[in-house]
Amino acid sequence: MIHSTAVVESGAELGQNVEVGPFAFIQAGARIGDDCVIGPHVVILGSVFLGRGCRIHTGAVIGDEPQDLSFKGGVSWVRIGDGCVIREGVTIHRGTKEGTGTEIGDECYLMAFSHFAHNVKLGRKVIVANNAVLGGYVEVGERCFISAHCPVHQFVRIGRLAMLGGASGISKDVPPFCTTRPMAVNEILGLNVVGMRRAGIGPEDRAAIKRAFILLYRSGLNVSQAVERIRATFTSGPALEFCDFIAGSRRGICGAGSACEEPAEI
Repeated sequence: MIHSTAVVESGAELGQNVEVGPFAFIQAGARIGDDCVIGPHVVILGSVFLGRGCRIHTGAVIGDEPQDLSFKGGVSWVRIGDGCVIREGVTIHRGTKEGTGTEIGDECYLMAFSHFAHNVKLGRKVIVANNAVLGGYVEVGERCFISAHCPVHQFVRIGRLAMLGGASGISKDVPPFCTTRPMAVNEILGLNVVGMRRAGIGPEDRAAIKRAFILLYRSGLNVSQAVERIRATFTSGPALEFCDFIAGSRRGICGAGSACEEPAEI
């Protein structure tokens, strides 16, 4: 299952039924889970832990040193969950500080030439489209969709089930369930209704999320006032995720742009 031109160093650990394509390189110390397919010219360095059933396409580079001037060497890592698809030319870098790493959750789909800097954390079932770039320490909640050509600034947080429109520039936190405006910077457009439905969020919870969104972005209240009103309105459920997310924000949240409208159907 290992092509004759591939290089798998002694000390690399490969699980059962692993395929390694032409001219791939797997460094000593790397751990590859069962049933993985490693494509041609893929580079997997010794700091990588790859889960079961992953498919890595041509030319991806995983586990190289971080592109960070503060990096002084030391042991850091990349951990990738089960069932991930990593397409052509993707780059995923290990942590800057010793003992830290980049974490990719289960069943993520990372499209061609997307880039994940040091210490990035992706939740489960995140989709990142072509040429999106995530800076250091970016955190992305489960089932987010990051469209093509989106630059995401370091330390930004993206809440679960958010969707970034194509070429959105993001330097502030994106609250959960929200969408951003394509070709704009830090502008909330509306709610990711389709994503919520696909994730199995029921109509009552979707209605509560809509109400919380209106309080946050369409009521004229400032953020602190909106959070207070949301907490007074809801005692449980996903609507409160807005409050918890905002409480954890260090960069502030994206604002309502001129195109932001109240969701018509939920």
